[in-house]
Amino acid sequence: EITDEIKERVAFELEIITKMHYSNYFLIIYDFLDFARQQDIPIGPGRGSAAGSLVSYALGITKIDPIRYKLLFERFLNPERVSMPDVDLDFCINRRGEIIEYLVTKYGQDRVSQIITFGTMQARAVIRDVGRVLDVPLHQVDRMAKLIPAAPGQYTSIAESLEQVSELKTMSEEDPSYEKLLEIAQLIEGQVRHTSTHAAGVVISRDPLETVVPLVRNDGQTATQYPMADIEKIGLLKMDVLGLRNLTVMQDAVSVIAEETGELLDLEDLEMDDQKTYDLLCRGETVGVFQLESRGMRTLIQDVAPKVFEDLIAILALYRPGPLGSGMVNDFISNKSGKTVPKYDLPELEPILSETYGMIVYQEQVMQIASVVGGFSLGQADMLRRAMGKKKKSVMDEMKVSFLDGAKAKEVPTKKAERIFELCYKFAEYGFNKSHSAAYALISYQTAYLKANYSVY
Repeated sequence: EITDEIKERVAFELEIITKMHYSNYFLIIYDFLDFARQQDIPIGPGRGSAAGSLVSYALGITKIDPIRYKLLFERFLNPERVSMPDVDLDFCINRRGEIIEYLVTKYGQDRVSQIITFGTMQARAVIRDVGRVLDVPLHQVDRMAKLIPAAPGQYTSIAESLEQVSELKTMSEEDPSYEKLLEIAQLIEGQVRHTSTHAAGVVISRDPLETVVPLVRNDGQTATQYPMADIEKIGLLKMDVLGLRNLTVMQDAVSVIAEETGELLDLEDLEMDDQKTYDLLCRGETVGVFQLESRGMRTLIQDVAPKVFEDLIAILALYRPGPLGSGMVNDFISNKSGKTVPKYDLPELEPILSETYGMIVYQEQVMQIASVVGGFSLGQADMLRRAMGKKKKSVMDEMKVSFLDGAKAKEVPTKKAERIFELCYKFAEYGFNKSHSAAYALISYQTAYLKANYSVY
């Protein structure tokens, strides 16, 4: 049903897309996705903030309804901050090359290229490289390299490691050869070690690329000599065409099901309340299920015991070092299970936080709170979310004044408004992009559905 809310949202999005001159961008994506569908190449549901766009959903670029799952367009394209749109698309890993071939055929070999990436000397690798050159015994070099902390998503330099790891510092102080190794390693740490081709990035240019950007033959393919960030700075159109093995596996499974049972299963038309699927998830039997295979993730799923699709979206957002280390995951589980009761400082917060049991899990929730309580536009709210995530104090101080003034205009007591602002700040660094989590949760659900309903055992 086409409601007034949908009409207004589409009109708003189209206005922003047109104003930012991105209409062709959407049409280019629609065109090569249409080619993929005609060739029966499996396509993912989209990833990243693009899932917050209703226009993307209507065009079939993304497959998650942003209205139903409360995804925000401003998280994708902020009308108050000019930025390049970023639509990441997953394809069957075996047939990704066909998409790139289509783009080359359509726009010309001289106008389509892949993108270079530069591999740098990372702490552990540079220690091993320098150790080989200095003929330090391999077992000692290996021991030294393994003393460098390697937490997921967090890089620790050699200098930081010497401060944090007493054993590494002792090795350096007690043996001049180790001290020399670490001294040289620090001098070249971070330097470019090699080049390779970006796993997903493809550039499409209006003009011949050789007139716009330097090119190189890399891994047997034409690639830009500028990496991704620089490509965007000079205004070139970058597409992310990714290969995802799970899409290939699911298509193979659907083909086998059709051969064995005659059933033509459409994964894009599944009901999202299949009890067998949620039972399998609650048991933690998720080996082979997209994003849910690790031991830690299986434990989290059993603790959360998902009953609805929104729970699965939250699980993907929560399984990260920040939330796991902060204690918020335990609070989420406690509130969901009924051991504790979610508390809301204002009644207006309940519609925003009820699906996550009173916890701020998503960046979009910070934006909605800033809008509902502080009177921000969603564009301003996205600016606040960015400032909070990057801890930009000067920007936050200025926006806090605006937030409190907006809350005052809405007759929110100042102390409550300050507490809510601080709550948003506390969770902004842990908050995850809900649009991305929702899109990937769909693949998780689809793979779990296949395992629960068509297991060979």
